[in-house]
Amino acid sequence: MTRRPTDARTAAEKAFKAITAKPAELPPRQPTLPGGRETVTLRIDRDVLDFFQEGGPGWQERINAALRKAAGK
Repeated sequence: MTRRPTDARTAAEKAFKAITAKPAELPPRQPTLPGGRETVTLRIDRDVLDFFQEGGPGWQERINAALRKAAGK
């Protein structure tokens, strides 16, 4: 078991930090636009990714369309 220092300087520093330390404020979240897109990281099986990329450019839109259909949107 370790002892904590209880000298006056340590106590004063602790009290000072408690009063002056301010937690970091998060920036306000921006409202999302209707129909806007969100950047995400998604893990997809290689064979599924290959299937969508076989069609060339636009594979991300094709994945989005397939997910919308699966979600019933």
